[in-house]
Amino acid sequence: MTVSARSANILPSSVTRPSPTAPPLPVDVRSPADPATATARVLAGTYPFEADDLVADWHTHELHQIEYALAGVVEVETAAAHYLLPSQQAVWIPAGLAHRTTLRRVRTVSVFFAPELVPNAPPEARVLAAAPVIREMIVYGERWPIMRTTSDPVADTFFLALANLVTDWLEHETPLCLPTSDDRLVAAAMDYTNAHLADVRAQDVGRAVGVSERTLRRQFHAATGMEWRRYLLESRLLRAMALLVEPGRTVMDVATDVGFDSVSAFTRAFGRYTGETPTAYRRRIAAPM
Repeated sequence: MTVSARSANILPSSVTRPSPTAPPLPVDVRSPADPATATARVLAGTYPFEADDLVADWHTHELHQIEYALAGVVEVETAAAHYLLPSQQAVWIPAGLAHRTTLRRVRTVSVFFAPELVPNAPPEARVLAAAPVIREMIVYGERWPIMRTTSDPVADTFFLALANLVTDWLEHETPLCLPTSDDRLVAAAMDYTNAHLADVRAQDVGRAVGVSERTLRRQFHAATGMEWRRYLLESRLLRAMALLVEPGRTVMDVATDVGFDSVSAFTRAFGRYTGETPTAYRRRIAAPM
């Protein structure tokens, strides 16, 4: 996969869609078939990756992808939403979906499937909480890289079994994403909100984008189906999930950076959103696999 270095110290705001004049780059992760030997291309395989702050800019695959974060935080942007992938969770990226991936101090394993292995797959990206058996299968699958030139019956049987589990797994989505919008005013409001999480107010956003607070709230809800205040809360919590991965950060530091008045208020909100405390979350994602 081609990646380009870029700072990834903050959660990116609303998605910048790929330009119609510069369509997403199609990335072929498989070795080409060999016409001289009639070797068929493999149906599935894995791609392990480890990096600091990197961005794989807008691209597509002809294969379905499950990317599992062993450590660190992965962010996936599509035209429809902005997804956060904390450690020990996975993101589903269907074949043909244009996306941009931001990697933060991560160690990941991706599994790529030919579309026929996961029929009737959902067309949108999804964040999924990885069951232990699937996590272990993804890690075990590293023995069969997607770039290998030949397959074998054992690999085919293994990946077919994993694909069947993934089909069932896709019914259970973890809602770790933010909406995006084609509405320029709403997109600008999202940008401003994400740039000022520590102290942003609705009136400040309205003033920045040139509308009243009432108009902002009405137009934001009409465009996204979400109240601006709810968007602000979820953006703060998603940013906090990313910041908690960084070494040397205390829970109080993170709470203050994302705009909470107290650690207790942050802990309550974080618990309602994720089902665990900030300390427990950080301990879990920092634990060696």
